[in-house]
Amino acid sequence: MKVLSVFGHPFSSLTSKGLALWLPLSLSVLGLTLSRAGAETGKANPNAGAGDVIVHGQFGGNIFGFELDPDGTEGLLCEAVGNSDGTVLAAVETFDPVTGQIIKVVRQTETQDDFVALAITGRSIGLVEREQVNGLFHVNRSYVLLDPLEGNAINGVWSAPVDRKHVIFQVKPSLDERPDVAVYALSISLGTNPLVFRSDVARNSFGPVIEISDPSFTTEAPPVLAFDPARDQAILGHDQPSPFILPPRLGFVNLTTGKFDKVIGLGLGVINGIAVDSDDAVLCTTTSFDFGVQFYDLVPHTGINVPIEGADDGLFAGQDVEFDPVHKLFLIAQTFSSTSSSDSSSIQVYDIAGNFVESINGFHFQGGFDVFPVHITLNSVQRTGFVNGPDLTTAIQSFSY
Repeated sequence: MKVLSVFGHPFSSLTSKGLALWLPLSLSVLGLTLSRAGAETGKANPNAGAGDVIVHGQFGGNIFGFELDPDGTEGLLCEAVGNSDGTVLAAVETFDPVTGQIIKVVRQTETQDDFVALAITGRSIGLVEREQVNGLFHVNRSYVLLDPLEGNAINGVWSAPVDRKHVIFQVKPSLDERPDVAVYALSISLGTNPLVFRSDVARNSFGPVIEISDPSFTTEAPPVLAFDPARDQAILGHDQPSPFILPPRLGFVNLTTGKFDKVIGLGLGVINGIAVDSDDAVLCTTTSFDFGVQFYDLVPHTGINVPIEGADDGLFAGQDVEFDPVHKLFLIAQTFSSTSSSDSSSIQVYDIAGNFVESINGFHFQGGFDVFPVHITLNSVQRTGFVNGPDLTTAIQSFSY
């Protein structure tokens, strides 16, 4: 394993209490700007804003994952409702992003089972996990396909190479014509480590299964995942296990050879969100403590760190990051808005050079508790998307950007 350092520049900012924070970062690789700062990037949309299309599951339950098909006209969600007799009504559903109506309940059970929408991959293939409960601490997990999603039927399987000691935690599709996805499997048993691998979901084929053993990526909460198919790598974003606030760590995993490189990242605290522009070799992350947004050039591993727009406190840290490959934009979910009222949420938009583009205000994905983190899903061609809310667990809301 090779450990690298990434150049960052110190900056100061005031917290809401008026305390100046001086945030020195690693200085071992020279370079302040992204080499692709001159690339043509997306611009603000005068019609951007939160939409009035609110999607609920057919049965009004908690939503367990949702995605938009970037190449089609439907969305995918799973939901679950607890019954009075102790069983769970669980369902896989497709929805119309224009009207918000459920198109079809594709699969429904009333046992102890759950379904989780994992991704829409390749050319409009929906990927869903089924959790079949056979007893206390005894859960069988299988994976089914809607191929294509607009067929509104489960008609395939995906044979993920994981055992009962692991759970598929994240699936990140390629955002171009490549059919592969990167997969992170979380360890749920003592003495085991998380796994990373590549898969062509449509062909049910898999690359090498790579064990992640570095403690920077196995301690506390699991890392977030990005997929860089142009360089055949998965990128993991995490914090540095320590009793003190330190710069985070980035892990680069070659999905063919298994080679693992660890990099000292920019910012301070946990990496909350991560996304990559694979064609232009730009990585974007968000960090918790310094409310920063980081932009890295992946080839020389240099980058910049800036405070999220309008933020002056860690409360305003960015969360999920998603990339629009058509307009070259990074969209960042912000649970507590720094550009609108304090009781609302926002999406902050940046171009690939690290320039702030626009704020999308008028959301509410805060309050309550959900086992699934806030998530943005996009239809880049139409420049639209969905995000959690206005109820954190039972609804998703449209937006344009």
